[in-house]
Amino acid sequence: MPLIGHRTNPSAPAVPAAILDAFRGAAVAVISDNMNRLHGTKSLKPYHRSGHLVGTAVTVKTRPGDNQTLHKAYELLRPGDVLVVDGGGDEIQALVGEIMMSRAKAMGVAGFVIDGAIRDVAAFVEAGFPCYARSVTHRGPYKTGPGEINVPVAIDGMVVMPGDVVVGDADGIVTFDRADAEELLALVRQQEAREAQALTDITEGRLDKPYTGIVEKAAS
Repeated sequence: MPLIGHRTNPSAPAVPAAILDAFRGAAVAVISDNMNRLHGTKSLKPYHRSGHLVGTAVTVKTRPGDNQTLHKAYELLRPGDVLVVDGGGDEIQALVGEIMMSRAKAMGVAGFVIDGAIRDVAAFVEAGFPCYARSVTHRGPYKTGPGEINVPVAIDGMVVMPGDVVVGDADGIVTFDRADAEELLALVRQQEAREAQALTDITEGRLDKPYTGIVEKAAS
């Protein structure tokens, strides 16, 4: 049995395509609102051109500034997976760059979420490969370990479990257990409808009070 700090666990089953497709156009802000605004990234920024990230979390916990375990994780990555890396928020060494991004894209990986730094930003922009990270540096990584694969990780204050649903857009990242997807999606659709109506009312001059996004409960 590997010691803690050296564990590699099998990946969770891929999130069903129906769930991923249902959240593909959902705004992260709306999903966050319906998770009581408690779960999501705060400081990670997108470094690709634009577009949504949706996929299944494959998690890595690595020593800050070291990407040896990220390379090992490629043996487990599948099309539609998101490589979610707890790099301790380190901004001194880049954990991924153009070579790792190009390989992941060729494999059909959905994107990267890196609580640490990246480099070769122009290549990410050009490729349009979804990548969220804390910062950019030209300084490359060490490759000595240790690290773990498919363990719970902390990403910018957000706990991510292997196999979680990962959704990202220009506002940031949220993740959640697939078991919550059906209930969460219903709430998201309801808020989308309310917000669409509010925007229509504004355009047509019918909104007579501020829209708060909060559903008013009937008096009991």
